[in-house]
Amino acid sequence: MLRDVCGETRRRYVSPRSAATVTGMAENRPPDPGRRSERSRRAIYDAALGLVGEVGYPRTTIEAIAARAGVGKQTIYRWWPSKAAVLMEAFIDLGNRAAEQAGEYAIPDTGDLAADLRTVLRATVDELNDPVTEAPTRALAAEGIVDAALGAEFVEKLLEPQLQLYVTRLRAAQEAGDVRADIDPRIALELLVAPLTHRWLLRTRPLTHAYADALVDYALHGLAAR
Repeated sequence: MLRDVCGETRRRYVSPRSAATVTGMAENRPPDPGRRSERSRRAIYDAALGLVGEVGYPRTTIEAIAARAGVGKQTIYRWWPSKAAVLMEAFIDLGNRAAEQAGEYAIPDTGDLAADLRTVLRATVDELNDPVTEAPTRALAAEGIVDAALGAEFVEKLLEPQLQLYVTRLRAAQEAGDVRADIDPRIALELLVAPLTHRWLLRTRPLTHAYADALVDYALHGLAAR
């Protein structure tokens, strides 16, 4: 996972009469099913993410999600085929909202490739250690192993867009002459993210900034004696 590493509010004056008119129109207008559905959907997202973080994925059920969201379980089954599908969509929505707040996602290009990679890997460490994102990420990664369709969706919608940011940065480094022109950026990026993910997923050792920095050093300079 990749967290961002890198308005003006205008008040509109509304007269009391206009406000009263708008309020009266709103009171007489029939309920908007679309708006009600969106509120329900948002409540379901929040409930799914909250429960997975509190009780874990195995103990999270459709019934529990529905109860916390204040909707009938039939509503959930009408929109999603499984709790994994609910969690997937909720997690994608969480990422989309974060992206909207942060602006465009990109690995910084300061001209110092090592420093840029350390920055983004440290941010990734922070995100993977964040309880808000750790539980749903682990749940989806694990479920994707046994559910091929879910696993493919996880890669397509969550993982691959983030990996492409590394590809873009490494290609810029190739053009600048900072890395070899013959490397495949899609393979090279795995020297950075694969060890990080392995340590986090299997909990082999603590996931720290120092470890992220070491990965950058090893990936860029190799293991041979200098």
